[in-house]
This record gives sequence, structure tokens and C-alpha cells, in this order.
Amino acid sequence: MILSMTGFGRAETVYEGTKITVDIKSLNSKNFDLNVKTPLRYKEKEFEIRKLLNDKILRGKVDCYINCESLEVSNDVKINEDIVKNYMDQLRAVASDAPEFEYLKMAVRMPDVLSTKNSDLDENEWKSLLTVVQDSVSKFIEFRQTEGNNLAEEIEKIVQNIEHNLNQVGQYEEERIQPIKDRYQSALKNFENIDETRYYQEMVYFVEKLDISEEKVRLSQHIKYYLEVMRNEDFNGKKLGFIAQEMGREINTLGSKANHSEIQKLVVEMKDDLEKIKEQTLNVL
Repeated sequence: MILSMTGFGRAETVYEGTKITVDIKSLNSKNFDLNVKTPLRYKEKEFEIRKLLNDKILRGKVDCYINCESLEVSNDVKINEDIVKNYMDQLRAVASDAPEFEYLKMAVRMPDVLSTKNSDLDENEWKSLLTVVQDSVSKFIEFRQTEGNNLAEEIEKIVQNIEHNLNQVGQYEEERIQPIKDRYQSALKNFENIDETRYYQEMVYFVEKLDISEEKVRLSQHIKYYLEVMRNEDFNGKKLGFIAQEMGREINTLGSKANHSEIQKLVVEMKDDLEKIKEQTLNVL
């Protein structure tokens, strides 16, 4: 089963007049790269939030945004005057020629300027936050599954195109050997006392050199294995990437041994499809 590395999930709740919103989004990445932005109030729980996301998301460049919005007018907000004055003093030292109100405008934007009487995070609020994070993760995973199903359908069609083109190669195999035989026989007419045994040895050598039966078998096996892993294994993105590389090796060898214009065309088509598969596989978890 394929999961897309691209995902998005949003969940929200209201706790005692405060709206808590959690957004999670991800893009493809070789490793797990997590960025969490949370209000200062929830900083003490950031490690636990990170661990939850790490266990569930596994791979990708992930951004998690946690936002709080007050839905009620509160009288509990307090300006920390000492902190504001400290900020203003430091700003004056840096830029002494600015108007006084400019220092104030900059100072009130600094961290910890505003506080509330109930600034400590209680257990009930933490449980509410944890629930909304889990809901966001669940929606994020659902998004990945939906995108993964679409991705699987597209990749399977491309793989089947490669298989179809591979099956077309067989009809040209005899044609590619006969011109070599004709060329040798024509050249030998100019010589006397031909060693027929040596002639047939040479012909066998060139026929074996151009033989592509092993490449066809191996490529066919790689195609079947790719589809099997895609349909039946979880978190298979890296493995599918490795199989695609092996498919590429066999297709390249087919091209180097082709000795036939129609087979070369089929090889070009297979290479084009393989590049599409590699590009899509980068987005598979």
C-alpha cells in the first residue's frame, strides 16, 4: 500500500474561551525534518508533541503550526512593564536617535510582554491540546492515504506501459539477427577456402553478444516485484526506488544490444516511463 509523503491535516477545538488550531503539512524528503511552531504557553509540551509527530509521520519535511485565539474579551491580560522598559533601554542603546514612541512600538512586539493571570498550562488544557493534535495527525494520515491511492493508480499505469513495450520487443528479435548473417555471407563471397566451422563460430559469438533474453527476463521480474511491493508492503518508497534503479539497468542494456531501430524506439519509450516512475516514487513514503 502506498502512502504519499505529501499531506495536510487541520483540527481545532475550543477550551475555556480559547480556540486552539493545529495545522500539519508535509512535503517529500529523504529523512524526517520537523518544524514545530507553538505559542510560548505550550513550549513545555513541545518535546511530547514532537515525539507524537515523529512516531506517526515517519518521513517528510513536516511543518506543525499550533495557534491560540481568544474568543472572549478578558480582563486577565497584563502588560509586563519591567520587561517593556528593559527592551526599550536595549533598543535605545542600539539606535539612540529614534523617537521615543518607536522604541515602545518595537518593545511591545517582543516575547513575554503580555501575560495572563492563568499563565500556567493545567492538565485539562494539555489533554485538550493533545486531543486536537491527535485529530490533526489522523486527518493528515487520511490525506496521505488518499493521495497515495491516486499515486498508486498513476504509477501502476506507467509500469504497465513499460511491460507492454517490453512484450513488443520479441517480434523484432529475429529481424535484428538476420542482417548480420546476410552481411557476413555477402562479405565471404569475396574469399576462397572459407573455414565453415570458424564462420559458424563467429556467427554464434555475435548472436550471443546481441542476445537480450536474460535482460528481458530480469526486467519482467523487476516489473512484477515492483507491483508486488507497491500493493502489499507499507512504507515502501525507498524500496521502490531501488527496484526502479534495477529496472533502469536492464532497459539500458537492452538499448545497447538492440541493433534494431524499432527496439530502440521501444527502449526510449521505456526510459521515458521509467523517469516518470522515479519522479513519482520520490513522493512515496
